[in-house]
Amino acid sequence: MYLRPLTFVLAAGLMLSPTPLLRAQGAPQGNQLDANLTLFTVLAAINAAGYDAELDSPSNHPLRKAVREAVLARKPASLERLKSLFQARRAWNWNAELSQYISYALSIEGPPSFKPRFSPNRMPPDTIVFEGLSPLLAEFYEEAGIEDLWQRSQPAFDEAIERYHAPITKALFEANMYLRNPTSGMAGRRFQVIIDLLGAPNQVQTRSFADDYYVVVTHGPRTRVEEVRHAYLHYLLDPLAIRYQQNLEPKRGLGDLAHASPILNEAYKNDFVLLAGMSLVKAVEARIDRTLGVRHVEQAMSEGFILAAYFYEALAGYEKQEQAFRLYVPALFDQIDLRKEDERIARVQFASKEQQRVVKPKAPEPPPMNEMEKSLAAAEELYQKRDFAGARALFQGVLRETPVPGTHAKAWFGLARIAALEKDPERALEFFQKTLESTPEAFEKGWAHIYLARFAMATTEPDVEAARRHYEAALAVDGVSDGARKAAQSELARLPQ
Repeated sequence: MYLRPLTFVLAAGLMLSPTPLLRAQGAPQGNQLDANLTLFTVLAAINAAGYDAELDSPSNHPLRKAVREAVLARKPASLERLKSLFQARRAWNWNAELSQYISYALSIEGPPSFKPRFSPNRMPPDTIVFEGLSPLLAEFYEEAGIEDLWQRSQPAFDEAIERYHAPITKALFEANMYLRNPTSGMAGRRFQVIIDLLGAPNQVQTRSFADDYYVVVTHGPRTRVEEVRHAYLHYLLDPLAIRYQQNLEPKRGLGDLAHASPILNEAYKNDFVLLAGMSLVKAVEARIDRTLGVRHVEQAMSEGFILAAYFYEALAGYEKQEQAFRLYVPALFDQIDLRKEDERIARVQFASKEQQRVVKPKAPEPPPMNEMEKSLAAAEELYQKRDFAGARALFQGVLRETPVPGTHAKAWFGLARIAALEKDPERALEFFQKTLESTPEAFEKGWAHIYLARFAMATTEPDVEAARRHYEAALAVDGVSDGARKAAQSELARLPQ
C-alpha cells in the first residue's frame, strides 16, 4: 500500500506540496489520502467474478473497465472458484455487495498472504462469509498480475487523488482549527481517506477498526468533501463522548425522548453516548459550515438527534473562550439543562422519512408477515410512541402463542426494554436473560448481552468479569448488528483491568 500524507496549511498563503510516495512500512502514522492495494486487489477480483453494479454508468472511472478486461484476458485459473464464491455470497443489493467486500479488504493484510488482521471474533460481522477466501485471493493476485496492473494504474490514481487533495485538506484543516486540534494527527490513531476507482460510482463508506478510521470514496462527478468531513468529525469527537460519558450520565434520561423518532436507528436509541456523539457531530458541522446553519440542526433534531440544538447553541460559548475543544467537553456536557432540553425536544416534529443524499436501489419486497410478526411490529410501534402498556400487552400476547423461531425472544426483548425504561431492573434483568434462553436472532442476542453487561456494572458492587463475558459474547454473535458491535467494543475497552 502507498500512503500520501494529507498536507496542511502551515501559514497564511502557504501549503506544502504532496510528498513523494512512501511505502507503508516507512510512512507516518498521521492522516492519509491514498489508494489501497488490498482494496484494489479485492475489487479487481469481484469485478472479474460478476460484480456488475452500475457497470454502464458514465460516472464510472475508465480504469474499472480497463482492469476488468485485463484480468479476464489473463484467464487466471482461480477465477472460476472466485465466480462460484461470489455467487454463493451474494448480498441483497449492489450497495450491500460492495460494502461487505470493502469491510473484508480493510480487515485483511496485503500481498502476498492477505491473511486476516484480527482474530475471528474481532472481524467485522459482514466478513464472516469470506472465511477461507485469503488463500484464493493470494492465488488470484499472482495469476492475474495484479502488481503490474497496480503499477500501471498509478497515473489514474495520482490524477484522482490530486482532485481530492486540496478540498479534503481544506475541510480537515477547518475542522482542526475549529476544534483547536493538533494538525499533526492523534497519537496512536490514524484517519485515512482511500480513493477507489474500481467500485460502483458515487459511494462513500466508513469503517473503524481499533485505532484506524477509514473513509472509502469511489469515483463520481463531485468530490464528497461533506461526507469525508463528517467522518473526520466522528474520528475526533466520538472518543471524547466516550471519555467523558460520566458527565453525560446524569442527562441519560433525555435519551428516552429520542425513542419517539420512527427513523432513528436502534443503536442510537440503545446507546445515549452514541446518540450524544452524533448530535455533537451534527452541531459542529453546522458551526463550521455556516451555509448549513440552523436548517442542518433542525433536520438533525427531526431525525432523532435530540441534543443537536443544545450543542449548536452552546458552541457559541466555546467559540468565545480559548480552551481546546477536547478540554472544553466536560463543561459542555455538564451544562445541559434537563428541563430546558426536555421542553425543547417535546416541541420537535419527528420526521417519518430520513433525508437521503443518494438514491439507493429499491430493497426486495419482504415476505408477508404472519400474525405473531404483525403483533411484534405493532408492539414495537407502540413502544416507540412510549405507549408501554399497549406494547406490553402485545408482547405478552405473543408469549402466549406457540413459538416460531425468534418470536418469543423478540417479545422478551421488548418486555425487557420496557422494564428498563420503567426503572424496574429486576424484571429487566430477568427478561433479558429469557431473551437469551429463547433462541434469539442476532440483533436481540447481541443487545441482550450488552444490556446484561451494563446491569453487571450498574450494581453497588460492579461485576467486571460478568460484564466482560457478556460484552465478549455480544462480539461473538454471528451477524451481530454494527451498532451492537461498536457499543460492545467501546464499553469493553473501558472496563477496569
